[in-house]
Amino acid sequence: MPKTKFQDFIFTIIMVIVMVYAMICYNVAIGMGGMNNQVFLAALGELPIMGAIAFVLELFLIGRITKAITFKIIDSKSTQPIFITLVISALTVCFMCPIMSFFATVLFNFSGMENLVSTWLQISVRNFPMALCWQIFYAGPFVRLIFRQLFKKQLSS
Repeated sequence: MPKTKFQDFIFTIIMVIVMVYAMICYNVAIGMGGMNNQVFLAALGELPIMGAIAFVLELFLIGRITKAITFKIIDSKSTQPIFITLVISALTVCFMCPIMSFFATVLFNFSGMENLVSTWLQISVRNFPMALCWQIFYAGPFVRLIFRQLFKKQLSS
């Protein structure tokens, strides 16, 4: 999708906001015992820190790793673009979910070193199905739609 570093930067910002906010809402709702209107406001408080962490990770590390793995296992010339997109999206979740769950564990669920690993694993396992489905079925298509609209002229040339 993005063809330039600037486009990649913008795409990453949009994707991070959509993914991170949704995942924070999911975790806040679980913490509150269910979904209610307060979840959306409470999630905004965590968004700046978690968004910044996700942005740095994705732009400088995970994005590069997922693309490298994808193009080692898939021939980009003979594979339809949708499959390349799906592999990159799924691999991104595979890497980002446990890493972001670790940061969330330390920053928002820390109950001592003796429970750090078990709490982190529990949160990671709980978050993974939501993150994968949200990315593949909702956030990914939505962000790509917004991105195509923002860069319509540059992408068509």
